[in-house]
Amino acid sequence: MEWFTNVGSAPAPSAARPHVVLLASPGAGHLLPLAELARLLVEHHGFAATIVTFSGLSDTEALPSGLPASVSTVALPAVKIDDLPDDALRGSVLVELIRRSLPSLGTLLRSIGTTTPLAALVPDLFCSAALPLAAELGVPCYVFVPSSLTMIYLMRRVVELHDDAAPGEYRDLSEPLEIPGGLSLRRADLPVPYRDCNGLAYAQLLRGGRRYRRADGLLTNTFYEMEPAMVEEFRQAAEQGTFPPAFPVGPFVWSNSDDEAGASAILEWLDRQPARSVVYVAFGSGGALSVEQTTELAAGLEASSQRFLWVVRMPSLDGRTCAFGIGDDDNPLAWLPEGFLERTRDRGLTVPAWAPQVRVLSHPATAIFVSHCGWNSALESAASGVPTVAWPLYAEQRMNAALLEGTLGVALRPRAREDGGVVAREEVVAREEVAAAVNEFMEGENGRAVRRRAEDLQRAVARAWSTDGSSRRALEDVAAKWKAALGGGT
Repeated sequence: MEWFTNVGSAPAPSAARPHVVLLASPGAGHLLPLAELARLLVEHHGFAATIVTFSGLSDTEALPSGLPASVSTVALPAVKIDDLPDDALRGSVLVELIRRSLPSLGTLLRSIGTTTPLAALVPDLFCSAALPLAAELGVPCYVFVPSSLTMIYLMRRVVELHDDAAPGEYRDLSEPLEIPGGLSLRRADLPVPYRDCNGLAYAQLLRGGRRYRRADGLLTNTFYEMEPAMVEEFRQAAEQGTFPPAFPVGPFVWSNSDDEAGASAILEWLDRQPARSVVYVAFGSGGALSVEQTTELAAGLEASSQRFLWVVRMPSLDGRTCAFGIGDDDNPLAWLPEGFLERTRDRGLTVPAWAPQVRVLSHPATAIFVSHCGWNSALESAASGVPTVAWPLYAEQRMNAALLEGTLGVALRPRAREDGGVVAREEVVAREEVAAAVNEFMEGENGRAVRRRAEDLQRAVARAWSTDGSSRRALEDVAAKWKAALGGGT
């Protein structure tokens, strides 16, 4: 296999162990929970595991350190994609990259299968093009879903909506869309590709959703208490044979990033703050605010008079709120209002680009989380019992915010300005609203009620991974199915 690039340092897995191959798509939000799943399969269930990435688009630098020795990491050889249109959507490029990499993936799987029992292929949500290959090789295929079951429910609804549609006919989801558990979503709450059946990505969603029907199961980064009505909905669908069974096996929270530069200084600053006194502000690895919104957020934090830890990233100059292409090589702190750092230095810590988020959220000084509501961040705050000021920016984050606020009651959402304050595609939350939302959490009655529900959810996370917890049992069920299919029993 000299034509594969080994991006990890792990030795070859033991031939005595059944082998699970996990196929990753780019981004820390996908790679980190997939890596945690691999660790659990190795350490708790006796599998060997290989995480496979794609050369040319995968963020291999996001692969975490500290993986067990039985987890290998391999990058497939690069494929030609420079013939794709320059304006092709990132998702479309990824789909085509995966499709063109399938021959190499097939060779890798056959090679592994000659030396060790191949128990399962676990492609990430965006890698469903690998499902036919698994069927060809006779290998069980379980799609890994790093987001919520609600996200998969949307795709399932799209597929079911088109079961009797003519070829080339596309239909919009209803508005409002009623979600099991009592959640009602407006069109604006849906991820952008789901809002318009005539959009370029809609047909791709439909094709992917139809492939999911051929999976043997779904491994979802959620847990029963987070989405109980949705877990029941998928259980019934599996019993009726209309959709593969979904196994809520999360939350996967990876915290082995504390050795990165800057972590110790941040944690030492938190150590000096009173318990439950700090507002933590971070918008993930891809979230970006406009210059105007950055100014309003800074002014709101200053006006609140609360202690804060703010992870500042370079602002977006064109109004995009999803800005993976914006780097932090320049100093993002230079975009803060003049004098802000001096005026707030006695109660605030403002850091560029990154913080050890899991450690920050679990620190006794942290009180609330001003968050973009990415699913990993939602699960990390749930595991730490920290409530959220919900500030969604892109992807499925508006839907996540609706779930956190409306169904679970562990978030409050500030209102965007109603006087036309819009920069390109970003609604602006005014400084007064920022200060009001923060102070309500820290001092108001509504804030106290939300904090209590966040603490209840934290206890539910602990139960999910207890000896007889729902997530532990779900992963045990899957592991037993894989071993039984190999003739190894349970």
